[in-house]
Order: sequence, then structure tokens, then C-alpha cells
Amino acid sequence: MKRIAIIGGGISGLSAAYTLEEKRQSGTPVQYSLFESSPRLGGVLLTDRVDGCLIEAGADSFLTEKPWAADLCRKVGLGDQLIGSNDAGRKTYILVKGKLVELPDGLMFMVATKIMPTLRSPLFSVRTKLRMAAEWFHQPHKAVEDETVAQMVERHYGPEMVELLADPLLSGVYGGEASQLSARAVLPRFTDMESKHGSLGRAVLSASRKMGAVATTPPRPFFSSLKNGMQQMVSALVAKLDARSLLTSAPVQSLIPQDNGWTVCAGYQTDHFDAIIIATPAQAAASVLASADDDLSRELGEIRYSSSVTVTLGYDEKVRASLPPGFGFLVPRGAGHRMLAATFVHNKFSYRAPANRALIRCFLGGTRDEEILQASEEEILRIVRGELRQIISLNAEPLFARVYKWKSAMAQYVVGHLERLQRIEALRQKLHGLALAGNGYGGIGVPDCVRSGAEAAGKILAEMGMWSSA
Repeated sequence: MKRIAIIGGGISGLSAAYTLEEKRQSGTPVQYSLFESSPRLGGVLLTDRVDGCLIEAGADSFLTEKPWAADLCRKVGLGDQLIGSNDAGRKTYILVKGKLVELPDGLMFMVATKIMPTLRSPLFSVRTKLRMAAEWFHQPHKAVEDETVAQMVERHYGPEMVELLADPLLSGVYGGEASQLSARAVLPRFTDMESKHGSLGRAVLSASRKMGAVATTPPRPFFSSLKNGMQQMVSALVAKLDARSLLTSAPVQSLIPQDNGWTVCAGYQTDHFDAIIIATPAQAAASVLASADDDLSRELGEIRYSSSVTVTLGYDEKVRASLPPGFGFLVPRGAGHRMLAATFVHNKFSYRAPANRALIRCFLGGTRDEEILQASEEEILRIVRGELRQIISLNAEPLFARVYKWKSAMAQYVVGHLERLQRIEALRQKLHGLALAGNGYGGIGVPDCVRSGAEAAGKILAEMGMWSSA
């Protein structure tokens, strides 16, 4: 019987545990123990209910085009609980000079797939529109070295596109800055298009036409979630696992390679395992591996993270009727606000609020505002309500409010990230029975975390001769 320790009980660690549980139930001689430092499992997947409204404390959904999260939901019996975003009303606004300006139709990240709506839009200056037109004639280009997203976007469309679109969008996803994040790591599809086609506009339009030519079903919703919230995924996963193997409030201090396996030191107890899967943030992985491999620990410790704060406010039907249609708005950093974005949750997803309630979810923090974590909930609410008053003229008193703080929650894929991953993988392979999972490596969204956990379990089982493609 082989024993495997999983360090970290977020969605990556739970996905690894589920992969091992499937093998165990099919007769594979394997056992696992999952160590989670906090009292609860699920990491940033946490759902609350207040006044008939469903509130997501962390991630509220996942990209539909990445299949791993939805596939796992179906495996654990949640297929009939999957819902899509209400894309018929998917409008997004950018705050420009104190006013909300709608993103033009057909804009994919910063690439215009429909020319006329972009040309008519008041969002961009004439200079940027001319840059967008000239971009169609760009020749193939492959950067010799890694570069920032800002450098790549500015080369194609100019600095205004970075300020109004690239930076706010990446702030919402990564809590990071376009001037720091790696184009190759964050936008691999665009860097590949640039090397093959030159013009991103021509490449995206060509790909869209090909997909349209072969499509036999209506387009899928952009985002997916669950009727009863993202924590429903955690609860279903945990119910499928061996409860005796799930150890909460069990922080691991160190991992020591020993006797062709690993000694796990957790509190005053130690235990020996044949292999380990570390599914924590990379900096936590660096800490527990410090006594095992200095070089690996140092490389993992260099992966930076940003923190975030989410604030959800509930209002009555009068406020709901007064809000702009659509999913919400993004706030460029130059606008002078601490809020990064806001989502009109009642518009984005069904089942989130009754018809007589409005649900607004606001985001703060990121690499430029780590200090927000030190603010009290009262101060954070004062900031958010003041900025909503300025941006959308919302003066009403909320019926309820909830504040959630997430320290070091979002990995930053800065320039050189892919090269660092290569060094980490080379060092990992020198340590028998070690696998890494989580959002610090090859994708920060829920689907990528699910995939990374399952792949980490697969690597360990393959190393033990217990895994095949069948």
C-alpha cells in the first residue's frame, strides 16, 4: 500500500485527492492524507447566503471554454447544477473621465473583431482608432525575449489601449499590472498569433470565422457557475472523499526527504509517506521545502502574489432599477479610485438574488494596493460606498454588506515566469515522489487549478507504476 500526502485543501488539493480516491476505489493500493492549515476546506471557494441572496466570497465562476472544472462537477454529480452567465445582457463599462463608457461590441480583450462598433465608440481616441486600423497590416513578429503585456499591447495598439483595457482587465483577473505581467505566460494565445500572423486582429477574426464555420450548436456562455454557489463544488468533492483522510487545522511545518519517501512534520506529529503533492501557494511550498532543497525553495519563493478584497452590497428594487444594464464596470488605475472593478451580480447570473434585490460586488487590492488588507471593514465599506456614489451616483444605504479579505491569493506571472517554471520542474524531478499543484504555475482560474491537482496526482501515480492512459 502506497501512502501519499497532499498539502493544501483548496480546489487544487481536493482535485488531487479526488483523483487518488477514484483510483483507490477502483482497487489501486493507494491511501492519501490531506493536510489543510485552516479549519475549512475549499480555499477561496466560499459561499454565503444573506437576505435571500447568494454571495460569493472568492471566485464566483469559471471560464466555460476551459473544461476541467465543469467536467469535475459532472463527475461528482453536479451536472444539473451548472449554469451559464446571462450573456444576452453581457455589457461591460470602462470608467473614463468620470463616466461609464460601454465596451464596443466584438472586442476580444483588446482586439476588435467588429470594426464599425469600435470606430463609433467614444471609448478610444482617434489616434488609437488609427493604430487599430494600421494593426491589420502588422507582419509576423516573434519576440526574442519575454516581454510584458503592456509592451506587446502598446506595440500593436498604443499606450491608451494599455491604460483603458489591458491594465484594468488584468487587474480584475490577476490583481496585477500589465507593465509587470509576462505576455508569454498570461496571453500565450496572442503571442502565438503574433508570431504566425503578425496582426492580432486578422488572426482573431480568422479563428472566429473558422469556429463559426464548423459550429453546429449555439455559442456557450462565457462564464459558468453553480446554482447554489461555488462552495457547492467543494461540498460535493468532500462528500466523495474518505473523511478520515481529511485533516483540517493541520499546518505542515516541513517536509523532509527520507527513506525513499517523505517525512511530514505537522505540529507535534510526524508521519512518513511514499510521496507528497504540494497544493499550496508557491510561497508556502517554498517554506515547507526549505529543508529539502534550497534551490527549489528559492525558485518557488520568487513567485509573487497579490492580495484582494471583495465587498458585496445588497440593495432594494429601486436601486436595481436605477443601475446600468450589463455585468459591471472596470476602473483604470489612472481614474484615481481604489476600486478595481464592480459586478452587478443580479445581472450576471440567475439564482443569485430575488427580483426585488440588487447585488453589487466590488474588488479592491492588487499589487498596487496591498495596504487595503490592513484597513478595517468599516473603512473599506466607507471607501467602496464613497466611490460608488461618485461613479454610479449610488447614495442609498445598503440593506446588508459583507467584506472578505484574501491575502496572497493571486499569483503574478511576471516576465520570466515560464523560464522559472522550467527551472522548478528540473529541480522537482530530482526529488523522488514530489508533485506541485496550484495557481502559482500554469493558470490561476478554477479550471486550471482542477487540472493541476489531477495532473499532480497522475504524475505521482505514474512514478509509482499505478497510472496508465486507460
